[in-house]
Amino acid sequence: MTKNADDVMKKYFKDIDDALEISYSLAQQARERGFDPQPFVEMPLARDISERVEGLIAVAAPQIVGKGMVERIVELEKKYGKLDWRVCLEIAYEVAREDFCSFKDKAEAMSIGAKAGLTYLTLGIVSAPLEGFIGFEIKKRRDGDEYLAMAFAGPIRAAGGTAGAVAVIIGDYVRKKMGYKEYDPDEKEIKRFHTELMDYNDRCVRLQYIPTEEETRFLLEHMPIEITGNGSESIEVSNYKDLPRVPTNVIRGGMCLVVGECLIQKAPKVNKRIEDWGAQMDMEQWLFLSDFLKLQKKIKAASGGSEEKKKEETTEKKEKPKILPNYKFVQDLVAGRPVFTFPMRKGGFRLRYGRNRTSGFASNSVSAQTLEILDEFLGVGTQMKLERPGKATVITACDTLEPPIVKLKDGSVKVLRTREEAQQYTSEVAEILHLGDLLIGYGEFSENNHPLVPNGYCEEEWALELVEKINNK
Repeated sequence: MTKNADDVMKKYFKDIDDALEISYSLAQQARERGFDPQPFVEMPLARDISERVEGLIAVAAPQIVGKGMVERIVELEKKYGKLDWRVCLEIAYEVAREDFCSFKDKAEAMSIGAKAGLTYLTLGIVSAPLEGFIGFEIKKRRDGDEYLAMAFAGPIRAAGGTAGAVAVIIGDYVRKKMGYKEYDPDEKEIKRFHTELMDYNDRCVRLQYIPTEEETRFLLEHMPIEITGNGSESIEVSNYKDLPRVPTNVIRGGMCLVVGECLIQKAPKVNKRIEDWGAQMDMEQWLFLSDFLKLQKKIKAASGGSEEKKKEETTEKKEKPKILPNYKFVQDLVAGRPVFTFPMRKGGFRLRYGRNRTSGFASNSVSAQTLEILDEFLGVGTQMKLERPGKATVITACDTLEPPIVKLKDGSVKVLRTREEAQQYTSEVAEILHLGDLLIGYGEFSENNHPLVPNGYCEEEWALELVEKINNK
């Protein structure tokens, strides 16, 4: 039976390949008649990631096709593993070094190299490496030496927060390997960065995470490469204009996205990789992210208001908990959106580790009863911002999680065991005492480089304790 199934699947894919070859052959014959802008089919066939990288980069640098980059990516994947960030770094540097083909100048070579690394990271399926990363600019430091600036545009958003952050790591790897010095911002440039971020958030597009001035300052004082971009908005920055090394007074959307929503937001994930292999790849300059995360944690914990600060002062001599409430995600809330629970409050969602068939990365589950008693403000597919471990999640339903506990108008307390019960009592609820479990996989914490948080007492823990007691008897 297995053999027959395999044969059917092989024939199915072979039929697709054969039909595709025929289609491309016909398209090529049509192009050769000269009625189109190009005499060839611009969209090349790609069997794997390495070929997709070459195909996308060929749009900006046609001379790279067939020069060995595909084979080199395969070699690097064998060395480091598929989709390892180090593959991005190595291939970016080798392209910048002109190992595969030549370019008109060093700036173009380095730019195409960084684009190649970012294309590999984004699987060669989005145009952000070509349209979001504009290229390198070679600038002068105050001591006369040269440094590099990376210019970004708005389409970098399509790459996602992690890829946007890694793009800067790739660019800095190229900078260091090509012998350029580190960026040396002055006080006015640092203040311009933060002012521009705030103006972009307040007057252009709302950022998912609004960094404090302290966070922005720390990051830029330690950044070895400058982040810049073209003016993308219709308004100018409100202050710190006409700076000699800043190319425009107009707000730069690409720069704001990369600094605010990529680097600052994805710092935990980037730091995890840098701690693993930063020294091996000669990237120790990025170890400052560890101190940045400590600062960020302190800022988030201190955002809770005077009541929480007073509690902290009274327990100063006691050992502080490792897991502190994070008030930042509530502070940045858009007006009109509901808050289901404040950070680490009793009665809110209870952490339950695990996975079901509809959960995964940035997809967590609650019981269907929870959806009902919240008047369907939460539904399957609703995006919800979490206190931790990541920035947001999509909600799905799971029927094996602990349900909510409510106090009814008659004073009785009810555990809503079924969805039908929840529908029956929703109009009688006077107070929600407990929202029920929130199912989160271990991978969410691991991927975001967040320490594991103690979970609520659950059946699995009880079962392990029972086994231990039985064995001890």
